[in-house]
Amino acid sequence: MNRLYHDSEDWVEQGACRQYDPELFFPVSTTGPGQNDAELAKAICRTCAVRSECLSWALRAGEPHGVWGGTTPEDRRYMRRQPLPVAS
Repeated sequence: MNRLYHDSEDWVEQGACRQYDPELFFPVSTTGPGQNDAELAKAICRTCAVRSECLSWALRAGEPHGVWGGTTPEDRRYMRRQPLPVAS
């Protein structure tokens, strides 16, 4: 189990993804059938009540694989490179 997961993160049990084959959320490529799987996984994530918690976890954990919170690894790498907004 990942050390960043805590018992208080029970959102995992509420994920829409739990109804699907986990392999769908870990496509083997970014083209062809893998791209189709990633798009389907992202569509499932868009319906998920805990999408933001899932994405927050993936960003915190630096998760390098799979679709989490409706994002691919490439999406998350891009998000981590963006500067944080400055509070006024």
